[in-house]
Amino acid sequence: MSDKLANLYKEVLVEIGEDISRNGILDTPTRAAKAMQFLTQGYEQDLNAVVNGAIFDSDNDSMVIVKDIELYSMCEHHMLPFIGKAHVGYLPTGKVIGLSKIARIVDMFARRLQIQENLTKQIAEAILDVTGAAGVGVIIEAQHMCMMMRGVEKQNSIMQSSTMLGQFRSSQNTRNEFLSLIEK
Repeated sequence: MSDKLANLYKEVLVEIGEDISRNGILDTPTRAAKAMQFLTQGYEQDLNAVVNGAIFDSDNDSMVIVKDIELYSMCEHHMLPFIGKAHVGYLPTGKVIGLSKIARIVDMFARRLQIQENLTKQIAEAILDVTGAAGVGVIIEAQHMCMMMRGVEKQNSIMQSSTMLGQFRSSQNTRNEFLSLIEK
């Protein structure tokens, strides 16, 4: 844990008017620094290390979908959380990826300061890159604390974003199959 980061949090607390000698606040700078490092650990991760060779030969060419992968990220504009779920589908072409690796890829990109639109695209491009799939579809649904806790303060809004690559973009049938399967 970085002492520099903890000291910066201490400065923030002073600037907002908090008494940093107060019992409940004494260890807050260190805890906040550790939390921020955890929430942004995706910067320290590499796609190849996350996948760790878990690409397997397969003659399956039918759609593979992992849905409702929970995600927690931080808005790069306000550094407030957005929380939701990702649905990831791909069409294998001789290779499949280990199931847990899809969730790990989602986490790797979510654990960075982000906007949801870019997060969706990064996940799709990474899955395409490591699998060589004929197509990839990613949909993310999330609630943004920057919209709920401040600004317009809308509690029930959900943002949806999608990225469709390869056959998920070019084939209406493939896209419709993906969309219908994630709705079930």
